Amino acid sequence: MNNAVAASLARLAPMSTCAAVLAAVLTACGGGNGGGTTFPPIVPPPAPAPAPAPVAAGTRTTVALLETTDLHFNVRSYDYFKLAEDKSYGYERTATLINAARKEFANTMLFDNGDTIQGTALADYEALVSRIPCSQPLSMYKVMNATGYDAGTLGNHEFNYGLDFLNQVLGGGLDVEGVDGNKKCAGPSFPMVVANVHSLKSGKPLVAPYTIVTKQFTATAPDGKSVTVPVKVGVIGFTTPGIMNWDKRFLEGKLRTEGAVEAAKRYVPELREKGADIVVALQHGGLDASPYSPTMESPGLYLSKVPGIDVLMMGHQHGLFPDRGAKPGYTQPGVDNAAGTVNGVPAVMPSSWGKALGLVKLELVWDGKAWGVDKSKTLVEARSTQIGKGVYVDADPSVAPMVDTQHQAAIDYVKTPIGSTDFRMNTFFADVGDPGAIQIVNQAQADYVKTYIQASLPQYAGLPVLSVSAPFKSGFEGGRDYTDVAVGNLAIFSAADLYLYPNTVYAVKVTGAEIKGWLEAAAKRFNKIDPALTTDQPLISTFPGYNFDMFTTPDMQYEIDVTQAVGSRIRNLMYLGAPIDPAKEFVIATNNYRATSGASFIPALDGRATIYASPDANRDVLIAYIKAKKTITRAADGAARSWRFTKVTTAGNVTITSGQGQLSAATDAGLTNISLLTADDGSGKGRSVYKVDLSK
Repeated sequence: MNNAVAASLARLAPMSTCAAVLAAVLTACGGGNGGGTTFPPIVPPPAPAPAPAPVAAGTRTTVALLETTDLHFNVRSYDYFKLAEDKSYGYERTATLINAARKEFANTMLFDNGDTIQGTALADYEALVSRIPCSQPLSMYKVMNATGYDAGTLGNHEFNYGLDFLNQVLGGGLDVEGVDGNKKCAGPSFPMVVANVHSLKSGKPLVAPYTIVTKQFTATAPDGKSVTVPVKVGVIGFTTPGIMNWDKRFLEGKLRTEGAVEAAKRYVPELREKGADIVVALQHGGLDASPYSPTMESPGLYLSKVPGIDVLMMGHQHGLFPDRGAKPGYTQPGVDNAAGTVNGVPAVMPSSWGKALGLVKLELVWDGKAWGVDKSKTLVEARSTQIGKGVYVDADPSVAPMVDTQHQAAIDYVKTPIGSTDFRMNTFFADVGDPGAIQIVNQAQADYVKTYIQASLPQYAGLPVLSVSAPFKSGFEGGRDYTDVAVGNLAIFSAADLYLYPNTVYAVKVTGAEIKGWLEAAAKRFNKIDPALTTDQPLISTFPGYNFDMFTTPDMQYEIDVTQAVGSRIRNLMYLGAPIDPAKEFVIATNNYRATSGASFIPALDGRATIYASPDANRDVLIAYIKAKKTITRAADGAARSWRFTKVTTAGNVTITSGQGQLSAATDAGLTNISLLTADDGSGKGRSVYKVDLSK
């Protein structure tokens, strides 16, 4: 065959065909006596990859599963309310623990359990003030991408800014009403999984219910040699069904939720069928011994019983598990703090705000057919960033530079001036009667609702308008976790300190009888005090401070009798100097959370009592009110005590904890019944113990 013939054949077929047809007779397509067309030499197909060596029965591998949860956008160890560093929290310190764990263990995986994109002024800045562009990931996700996560789930606060924003920051792809699911944006570089939230539009899960991540782990064969083995790790996520109430304005008619247990029973078998060797459940919820229901916030006790779950990673409650201290926070039946298990399943909850890293070490054994967990070798820890009294691990130096531009922009924003105050507004003693940081919020909310009713809801114009708010920062996270606004100029960051959450103003219509029930529920904040006890009695219960709703107006007066049982504590409830009429109707300004998911306070707070669901954030309403008022004074805006404790003499001390060195805050507020007992409560969290004299 000459070169001309070869060239003709080449023109009739693709190069690969030319090579196949002529390979037997030509050394190369176009080869010959030096003339004609020249073709590239034949490239033989690549040899098939060798089959992976079989794993010998008895092979063992150890993996450390790491968890962050409830980071709440605390990228930096920085308090945007005080414009100062706070080393007690921050992802930049958690990253140091992650780096250390990766050096300690040859095989690691890293997961996030949600409530990640909301919680700081930087978060609000990127969502509401100067929205992060589609081409740029959220600062929180930017640093997490650099760290290298394997998977994450969504918490309830992921929905606070609406589905359009969530779609963008997750990178697009949400098939839900009113959202452009085809949008492609920068987002997390790791998969998000949620099994119990579904789009009504598509009928499918909002994001993938689960994922299987195949990891190559270093292992030890029975002969002692080091080998590399593939392990398929199934990851499934669950969030709190309460999102449908808390962010109803964004989610109603677009999403539906189901119980974590129901979703797990459907999807965990699928994970196993698809080859998952182990299954990790990321539950944005904690532990609650109440009877199970599909709307339960914290169903960990029940989720742990679903067959096929090997590890339970928890969050939402901002608690610590396992807690091996003298008084652990979780002691429900089935909970073992020593072993770090819930109903026998290894479980972990690493606090919040980046203050700890969850770690579950598993030893896996290959039996010739499947990987199993050697439960005798399991280790569960919540590793704290605090390494001594007031001493914390160093920040990972790589984190701050990644977000510096956004961090500085947020600081500049929160410095925007809005007014001034002649008194220090704080919540150090809000639990015992100081209205200094609560009254201004109530005034702003009530003024806003009154104005709206007069203009747009004349049918309610004849009803009294009051307001309730709560001390959102009341020491849960330690001695610095209190609102504290200094005398002098007020700025955006001051308002953010006074009103922590991106809630919206709601107005509800209730009766005098319902007001009493509402206040009875809020009074769960206090333990029952026995006047005859000679030992110290802590006044504050585990009921969250952000639920301690209170009035702060001379129009409403009442007492709280802490010697009585829950439900029987509100005494002498008066409106305008007379006993309140149980049938009289009132309009109460509050927030969307309380108005739509406050049925545990009174049944009407399930949404049915709402007469106005405002689109405006409580914080923005507060900012506008301060701007209009210009000067805030103690006399006009911080001294109206609606409630007092019923006087009682106790044989022993009644105590509270608050920030160290803050007795002057009580004195300034006119609380003459507070005295210092112990300067340091020994917790290492910057708290003092104070005595409350209930006889005054």
